[in-house]
Amino acid sequence: MNKIIKNTIILTIITLVAGIGLGLVYEITKEPIAQTQDAAKKKAWQAVFPEADINSFEAVEVDEKAAEQVITELGIKGSIDEVCKVGEDGYVITTTDKEGYGGDIQITVGITADGTVNGVSILTINETAGLGMRAKEPSFYEQYQGKQAERFVVSKDGGAGEPIDALSGATITSRAVTGAVNAALGYFQSVFM
Repeated sequence: MNKIIKNTIILTIITLVAGIGLGLVYEITKEPIAQTQDAAKKKAWQAVFPEADINSFEAVEVDEKAAEQVITELGIKGSIDEVCKVGEDGYVITTTDKEGYGGDIQITVGITADGTVNGVSILTINETAGLGMRAKEPSFYEQYQGKQAERFVVSKDGGAGEPIDALSGATITSRAVTGAVNAALGYFQSVFM
C-alpha cells in the first residue's frame, strides 16, 4: 500500500512538471508562431494581388449566413475563412475545402471588382508528394487566373463552368482546389456583386 502511494506521488509530480513545461513552451512559442502565420497570410495576399500595396488590404467581416449558403449550394465541405478588401481593386477571400486527398486545402483567391480571378495562392496543403502537391505549381493554379467565370469545373468531370485540367493522378486534389476557388467566387458573387 505504501508503495502505491509513493508511485502515485511520483507520477503526480512528473505530470505536474511536464504540464508546467508544456505551458511555458506554449507561451514562449505562441507569439512567433502567430507572427509567422500572419506573414504567410500577407505573402499570400500579395501573391494574389501583386500590384496592391500591402497596406491597402483591409479585413472585412465574413457574412456567415451568406458563406454557409454558398457552401451548401456548391455542395462542398468547406468554409469561408477570411475576407479582405483591396482598396477599390477587389477582394481577397481565404477558403478551405475539407475534401482533399490528404485533408484540408486552404487557399487564398484574389478577385477583382469585376469578378475576374486575379490570382490563387495555396496556404495549406498536405497531399501526396509528386501528385497532389503539384497543385502548388504555377502550371496548375494559374489556370484560374485572368478568368471571369461564374464557376470552374474539373474538365474530366464535365458540367457547366470554366474547365480546369486536373493534375494527372490527383483528381481529388484538383476537385478540392477547384471547390475552394468556387467557394471564393460564390461568396464574392453573393455578397459583393
